[in-house]
Amino acid sequence: MVAIEVKDMGLKFKLSRFKATRVKNVLQGFLSKTPETAQRDHFWALRNLNFTLNSGEVLGVIGSNGSGKSTLLRTMGGIFVPDEGTIEVTGRASALLSLGTGFKDDLNGKENIYLNATILGFTQEEINAVIEDIIAFSELHQFIYEPVKNYSSGMKARLGFAIAVHLKREVMLIDEILGVGDFKFRSKSTAKIKELINDDRTVILVSHSMESIRSYCTKCLWIDKGVQKAFGETEEVVAEYLKS
Repeated sequence: MVAIEVKDMGLKFKLSRFKATRVKNVLQGFLSKTPETAQRDHFWALRNLNFTLNSGEVLGVIGSNGSGKSTLLRTMGGIFVPDEGTIEVTGRASALLSLGTGFKDDLNGKENIYLNATILGFTQEEINAVIEDIIAFSELHQFIYEPVKNYSSGMKARLGFAIAVHLKREVMLIDEILGVGDFKFRSKSTAKIKELINDDRTVILVSHSMESIRSYCTKCLWIDKGVQKAFGETEEVVAEYLKS
């Protein structure tokens, strides 16, 4: 069964081209723009992507910084809408992107679990079933009733990770988060990711670690400056990437 299908997909962003310091120069710049130049005031973050991922497969996404890897995950997660082509995801997706995004500083840790999970589309009954597991995994028992504004960035990341991995989705989108916390917590996080993979979950993993890509991924996608360079078996694509 196909889990993700991407056809001729492209995504563009607008550019801010006017850096003049004087208002007059800025106004002249806008007034002198023509429809032709206006069309060029954007760049393609992703272009002409084509690949299919079956249910239960693990896709590694590789490429240099700024190549469009995280943008692709955000598009799969529905944060961005393609400007051309299509991207179809079968089932519900859970994204481990910017951990802790959406936390409200004045709410405590437990309240933020409910808030974050609700934003992700889970019911109160579903959250109740896993909330104790989330708290235990995050190792924040004694701080769970403290306002999140008093948490360190590492504590927020641990809570965000714990929420994401305990809310079951058919598709997992993971963006370079295997380095969360200290050595003990990183080891536990890595084991949890392996558990999700072994549970026949469809997983898309963005990482600069070729060791992680080779260890976890059955397929690999190499993106360079938003353009698909290679897609296929992990060892073959990684070897081609490293050779380049």
